[in-house]
Amino acid sequence: MRSLADASLYAIIDLGYVTAEAGPGILEKLITGGIDIVQLRGKNRTLDELSALAEKLLRLTMSAKIPLIANDHAEIAQRVEVQGVHVGQDDDSIEKVRAQIKRPIVVGKSTHSIEQAVAAEREGADYIGFGPIFSTPTKPDYSPVGLERIREVHERVSIPIFCIGGIKSENLPSVITAGAKRVVIVSGLLQANDIAGYARACKKLLRSHP
Repeated sequence: MRSLADASLYAIIDLGYVTAEAGPGILEKLITGGIDIVQLRGKNRTLDELSALAEKLLRLTMSAKIPLIANDHAEIAQRVEVQGVHVGQDDDSIEKVRAQIKRPIVVGKSTHSIEQAVAAEREGADYIGFGPIFSTPTKPDYSPVGLERIREVHERVSIPIFCIGGIKSENLPSVITAGAKRVVIVSGLLQANDIAGYARACKKLLRSHP
């Protein structure tokens, strides 16, 4: 299984953008494009729906040796052998998530400020999402943290940091120049005409800036 330290491009199968039925086919294209890690996110979906889709996605991620992360629900990780759970600021604590699952898992946390990023590392997160870097329809309630915070968060936090929020191939160079080593791309990937090609181009940009 690919480690977080080696991961640079994080994709999300977000059921706000794609149907559950289309999920596995889209994931195949993302894997072909070279993504390093993928999350399943389905706000307002039932645990049964999410667990059933996670089972299908897991077959693909296992053969590709990339981690599959469930968003919000530790219960999915109890039902399906996903590699991790991602929590938001208002979800269960990292400690509580780990206590619910009887095997070692990765736990990531969304952070929206330097203070939250530092706190998440102290709390025991394996990685953080940091953003939104730009305004994004996925997170309308959060004002963008902006490019100028990227370098500072990398100085203050030593676990892997995935910058997220409104990042697309056209603004990715500015995010990398600002100090990002790892990014999450959601709508840019999911809505691309050529998903694999889009992922490949983003990965190439990330790889060319060590």
